[in-house]
Amino acid sequence: MATYLARRLIEAVPVIVGVSILVFLLLHLIPGDPALAILGERATEENVAVIRERLGLNKPLYEQYFIWVGNMIQGDLGNTVRGNIPVANEISSRFPATIELSLSALTIAVLVGVPMGILSGIRRNSLIDTASMFIALFGVSIPIFVLGLLLIYIVGVELHWLPFVSRLSSSVQLERVTGLHTVDAIIAGDWTALKDALNHLILPAVTLATVPMAVIARITRSSMLEVLNQDYIRTARAKGLRSYVVVIRHAFRNAMLPIVTIIGLQLGTLLSGAVLTETIYSWPGVGKWLFDSIIARDYPIVQSMTLIIAMIYIVVNMVVDVLYAVIDPRIRY
Repeated sequence: MATYLARRLIEAVPVIVGVSILVFLLLHLIPGDPALAILGERATEENVAVIRERLGLNKPLYEQYFIWVGNMIQGDLGNTVRGNIPVANEISSRFPATIELSLSALTIAVLVGVPMGILSGIRRNSLIDTASMFIALFGVSIPIFVLGLLLIYIVGVELHWLPFVSRLSSSVQLERVTGLHTVDAIIAGDWTALKDALNHLILPAVTLATVPMAVIARITRSSMLEVLNQDYIRTARAKGLRSYVVVIRHAFRNAMLPIVTIIGLQLGTLLSGAVLTETIYSWPGVGKWLFDSIIARDYPIVQSMTLIIAMIYIVVNMVVDVLYAVIDPRIRY
């Protein structure tokens, strides 16, 4: 296993280097001058020269790239163009919100999607199968912003069941430890804050979970149908094993590889920032922040976040590969 992990780590290095080069070149080859975008109507030649000097835009591209990479290796992500705030501080304050929302959404998607897919697989062409696939199709088809606005109107505005803005009520005070409000509330033993954080989390998490839930359900169903037709499943049934033993111990475990794959991909997608969900619910994560930074051509933010997102995908894929080896030991060899 150690050799397997070492090989995967070595293979990740050229991927990170390639992503860093691609992101750097794409941002710098976009037409327009960031200095002009920053200064706007007040731009003069002198002011533009000052901004370009401060950002290092007057240096050759290759020199800018190596300076950026060198700073990244040292942990210096630079300062934002808008506000001159350290990018690392902004990421550390915003990223926990995205992590909390993404993990909550993925948990809902897995807890709903996997059982739904299993039931559809073992009850093929039944009413349960039809209903489950209809729900999955609905989850994939409905736009996130439409579902989010509907939930806000019905659950938040009309029924007053749940809050739909921000992460905590203004009356609740919670000391920041990890940045994850639910975890911080548990650490502090503040159950009132925990309840309030969960209430604020439910609507955006459910909204964000609809697409991955639908995808996971359909992949689980397809994988189960393929496995249930195998000879060893018929042999297990012929031996008189109980149905749940055949389904869970024999069928589901052998169907897990594509399910684990899609869960890993969905986690990487969610952690990269859910722009629409965070915007609708005023969730202070990295999604909307990164989108606004792209529009404003705030190089330090876009470059740093894109590289972080690429590293997240690489780490998630490595974890998925390790889970492959755990689920099916033959893969190690």
